[in-house]
Order: sequence, then structure tokens, then C-alpha cells
Amino acid sequence: MMRNNMANSYFEWPLRVYIEDTDAGGIVYYVNYLKFMERARTEYLRSLGFGKQFIFNSALMFVVRAVHAEYIQPARLDDELTATARLVKIGAASLHMEQLIQRNDELLCKGEVEVVCVDKQSMKPQRLPKEIVSAIKH
Repeated sequence: MMRNNMANSYFEWPLRVYIEDTDAGGIVYYVNYLKFMERARTEYLRSLGFGKQFIFNSALMFVVRAVHAEYIQPARLDDELTATARLVKIGAASLHMEQLIQRNDELLCKGEVEVVCVDKQSMKPQRLPKEIVSAIKH
């Protein structure tokens, strides 16, 4: 699902916090916010028609090159969350995204992620497939 906010499109993916997402204190373990962001990015691409079948049948793949996360408030067991993905910049071989983890309208975690398209064999950057660029821009 997409929502418009100040002319920017945010893709939203609903999540629930399960016991395996939490630490001994009952709050979401910090690295799991990155997993939540990954799910939102994956589902964003799937919503554009580029699911795992496209990726696994291609000579290309996406890898995270850089990530920055700011943890603001904790999420707890059984919370209903929303992970968002918003494209900030498209490079020749990369996607730069802003990602949020929210509980209702409360911001819990904010992240910036750069994903690079690479050749599966050489792991060298490759241009983004034209069909992905076209789908993102429409």
C-alpha cells in the first residue's frame, strides 16, 4: 500500500512483534528493526512486480551497501507496527531509501538504506534493470 505525504510516496507494510523479535527485557532487539526494514523494501519491490521469482531468475541481486538507524522509542511484544519505505534517490546502480518503523503515529526507528544492484557472480555493481527503474518512476 502506498500513501502520499507531502507529495512523497511511502510504501507501508504491517508487522506484529513476536517473542523471537524481543530481548530478555521484552523489547524489540535493535537488529530486528533492520529486518523489519528489509521486509518493507522486499514487499515494496514485490508490489511493483519484482518478487523473489524475478530476483532469483536474474543474474543480478540487491545488497545493502550502507545503513544508518536511529532508535527513538522501543517496540514491545505483540505491538502492531508499520514499516515504511520511501525512495529518496535512484542512482545508476543503487536505490537510496528512507525507512520508518512506527506504532500508530509514533515514530520508533528511522533508517536510511542504500541498496546496490550487483552481478551475482562477480558481486560488482551493475546498472539497475530498466524495467525496475521504469516501474519505480511511474
